[in-house]
Amino acid sequence: MRVLSGIQPSGNLHIGNYFAMMKRMIQLQEDHTLFCFIVNYHALTTVVDAQYLKENTLGAAMDFMALGLDPDRCFFWAQADVPEVCELTWILSNQTSMGLLERAHSYKDKIAKGITPNAGLFNYPVLMAADILLYQAEAVPVGKDQKQHLEITRDIATRFNHHYGETFVLPEPWIDEHTAVIPGIDGQKMSKSYGNTLEIFAEEKELKKKVMRIVTDSTPLEDPKDPDKCNVFALISLFLDDKEKEELAQRYRAGGLGYGEVKKMLFARMWEYFAPYRKRRQELADNLDYVRQVLKKGADKARAEAVKTLQLVRDRVGLNY
Repeated sequence: MRVLSGIQPSGNLHIGNYFAMMKRMIQLQEDHTLFCFIVNYHALTTVVDAQYLKENTLGAAMDFMALGLDPDRCFFWAQADVPEVCELTWILSNQTSMGLLERAHSYKDKIAKGITPNAGLFNYPVLMAADILLYQAEAVPVGKDQKQHLEITRDIATRFNHHYGETFVLPEPWIDEHTAVIPGIDGQKMSKSYGNTLEIFAEEKELKKKVMRIVTDSTPLEDPKDPDKCNVFALISLFLDDKEKEELAQRYRAGGLGYGEVKKMLFARMWEYFAPYRKRRQELADNLDYVRQVLKKGADKARAEAVKTLQLVRDRVGLNY
């Protein structure tokens, strides 16, 4: 099965990225045709510093490879290295109603959070649709917040197929219900846009400081607590097996367990879990030419697939003559 997903190079990688998408993507390379890319065109909706974008594109590539992605077993590239996606975006824009984009929850949410709107942000779902349809992806692992974008992609593809004949595969969203929404340190969804993340490759002191800032309620130490309503419990559960999770939940309900103790446990678990990945990432950071070569090779592989779809689309709409 063809599976596709990507990540924005708009900031440091955090555990929400890892558990909601990256870990699953890395596992999928074992028995699926995996398309994994760094969405640096998408990042332009919010990033205006050229050097920052360059550095974070390489950083995202190092993150993926450090965490276990094998470029020889998948398609791995930077979005802007396959320009065919821009042509397909324009073609699909002419099959997309304004109303469909105006209903996008993500756009409205970002505007409500104070992000200055622009045409790129508004048209974000069309570029996302082009990313998916260009490679004829059958499945896209997403969080619940991205499910609507998959539905928009399917709407666009369905309309195109209706007008021009069967052209695009209709992708299915793959949602892991256990990690669909991972809370940030303020209790909202963990997101670089909200500044509430726990970065995987943060310095030790900085990471510990952020963990200790996780928002909790004011329940006294000696009183029972509800693990299902605790941000710290939700986060540490990502690093626990079922038995450990149940034992900690029982301690919550019994009383006598302070949130500060659980935060210290979370920090220790997180620091230990990502220790081998930190070492591998440093090795990659010391050899950036290799990272660039990996992305170039991956773009060549991805572009060979993209050209096939785009030529079919051009035939369908009458651009090839």
